[in-house]
Amino acid sequence: MPNRRILRFGGADTDSFLQGLVTNDIAGMEHGIVYAALLTPQGKYLADFFLLRDGETVLLDVAEELADGLVKRLNMYKLRADVTIEDSGLNLQRGTGPAPQGALSDPRHPEMGWRIYSESAEGNDGTDWDAIRVRHCIPETAIELTPDSYILESGFEVLNGVDFKKGCYVGQEVTARMKHKTELRKGLRSVRVGGAAPVGAEILSDGKPAGTLFTQSDGRGIAYLRLDRAKGDLTADGVPITVEI
Repeated sequence: MPNRRILRFGGADTDSFLQGLVTNDIAGMEHGIVYAALLTPQGKYLADFFLLRDGETVLLDVAEELADGLVKRLNMYKLRADVTIEDSGLNLQRGTGPAPQGALSDPRHPEMGWRIYSESAEGNDGTDWDAIRVRHCIPETAIELTPDSYILESGFEVLNGVDFKKGCYVGQEVTARMKHKTELRKGLRSVRVGGAAPVGAEILSDGKPAGTLFTQSDGRGIAYLRLDRAKGDLTADGVPITVEI
């Protein structure tokens, strides 16, 4: 499980500040955890994270490796807004078994279980998270989700990570255009993998580049594909690949 950093946002302008930046409607925090992302003005992925209400403050749960860059970017946008950003001192515990008191459901998919934040050490209940992610084509920070990613190609609409009615946010124009005016030609798909291939292996279709293979588990994987080429005999590092319908 990737290390996470839990940030705490305070100040009178916190809600309006976040609402104008992230891909999802933060009003959803009244009902639980909100999954969202911060994009570049060109609509590309910068970071994905979870938001939840904690009293008068908001917690943001992000991969440790993205945390410093995210804070720097958010401080750049903050200007004179009444918003404070600090480490919460909390850690993430998660699992798929019986949920402890205070746990909240992961909004991406029911099989992704629960998340809870406390001063206890970061941990989980031994769940095979890769197996669940592969089964439902759920991307992971810094594996399937990279600075070249577009969130609609990465399945954020299915994962409850974007709201098309909330109004403007950074990268909204490009995201809306991809939703309403174009047919996606690339994207993440579930595949069958007929052997062992390294993460990041190039997928070929009749010798032509057709995509990249990422997380794998029990003969299945998540692949980023050029959909017009993801036909016929596909291979990755010599291993046969079959796109699941």
